[in-house]
Amino acid sequence: MGVLRLGHVKVRVLDLEAAVNHYVNVLGLLEQHRDADGTIYLKGWDEWDKYSVVLTQADQAGMDHLAFKVLSDSELDELQPRIAASGQEVELVPAGTVPFCGRALKVTLPSQHTMYLYAEKDVVGKAVGTDNPEPWPDGLKGVGVHWLDHVMLICEVDPGKGINRVADNVRFFREVLGFGLSEQIVPPEGGDILAAWMFCTTTPHDIAFGPGDRCGMHHTSFFLDDWSDILRAADILAKKKVTVEVTPQRHGITRGPTTYFFDPSGNRNECFAGLGYLTQMDMPVVTWTADNIWRGIFYHSGSASGPFLEVHT
Repeated sequence: MGVLRLGHVKVRVLDLEAAVNHYVNVLGLLEQHRDADGTIYLKGWDEWDKYSVVLTQADQAGMDHLAFKVLSDSELDELQPRIAASGQEVELVPAGTVPFCGRALKVTLPSQHTMYLYAEKDVVGKAVGTDNPEPWPDGLKGVGVHWLDHVMLICEVDPGKGINRVADNVRFFREVLGFGLSEQIVPPEGGDILAAWMFCTTTPHDIAFGPGDRCGMHHTSFFLDDWSDILRAADILAKKKVTVEVTPQRHGITRGPTTYFFDPSGNRNECFAGLGYLTQMDMPVVTWTADNIWRGIFYHSGSASGPFLEVHT
């Protein structure tokens, strides 16, 4: 099917103005709009659609929903019966239900996360324009992230109850939405998949799924060019007194240089550099066994970094 890319993520925050300061002045996203209720829409300077991050005031941090953009409006008519036939709840909602977007499909994933699929969103253009553009705009704040790169979701896994929502999501995204599976973690002795990295573009992952005791969000990730940008990002995070969880490292899984940190509400963010490698639908799946999980997550140290796998919103 024609799923183009991750379109946006709506994040619940506890203090809206503190969140705006973080995402605008530290990460460098650009504010595009505020609703009457204070909901805020942001984009990266290298993105052309109206927004990719939505911040909304709430009593509990975490993710309200995520959304993927599809190739054309007609894709929605093809996808709706496919999703319904897979057993997932799906509803066609009218234009404007998702702000600044055309009609959309509201989908409840096997993991119980809410996802929208849409084809049309207002276009505002890149900050550098399209006529003889400069390589980056002047006046960027903070880290100056390019775009929303990917999201990692936490899915309930309880072998004792026969529940594995990671495996369920993987089947749904492969068989119904046409995603590819780039990397996976499995038990050393074999068995159901424990974590997965999936793509609809040509990057190592547009979405990832990890195990937990409930539905949640592990992190949202923002793109930077290379190692030097990751190091600079970590310096800026330290100057701004942001809580940094993982200083610059390389992932074994996806190969990407990374640093992890938290927004003021406790939502985990990542800056992720480079494309890691090229994916295509015929690429063999890269498999890591769970006894090598920390080398896969943090290649340099190969060791645990606090409660990295347990903490999520």
